[in-house]
Amino acid sequence: MKREETVDYHIKSAWHAISRMYNQKAAQHDFTTAIGFVLININSKEGTPATKIAPLMGLEARSLTRMLKTMEEKGLIYRKPDPIDKRSVRIFLTPPGKRKKEISVQTIKEFNLMVREQVTEEELEVFFRVFQKINTVIENLQSETIHPNTYNDELYGL
Repeated sequence: MKREETVDYHIKSAWHAISRMYNQKAAQHDFTTAIGFVLININSKEGTPATKIAPLMGLEARSLTRMLKTMEEKGLIYRKPDPIDKRSVRIFLTPPGKRKKEISVQTIKEFNLMVREQVTEEELEVFFRVFQKINTVIENLQSETIHPNTYNDELYGL
């Protein structure tokens, strides 16, 4: 099978192109796509518990910790103890963080509008259904590695 015939090749190449486009836009405003995605996942009014951000983004907590430190140093966020659970910390956006979040949201909206100008609603519905099926395949594969099939010892002569 040629790489152009594989599903993952097309997903990866499309994501890399999107990521490059987002990074170019973010760089014009002195931040990165990764920071933009973190900003989008922080509630602008109530803040967001630090422990909730990584799962929302599919990241490891360690990776996010470094990124939050950088964002705090750049003045995009600040941390405050949770008023209800004093053991927990909430992440809040500063005014510059809110501006960069707005830029991120606007960039995503503009890209999606441009896609929707080129792709019909029916094509998008099929696209989304295909991605749901791909995600189901991935979930099943991950479940297999966590709970592998038990083999019949007699069948395999073990």
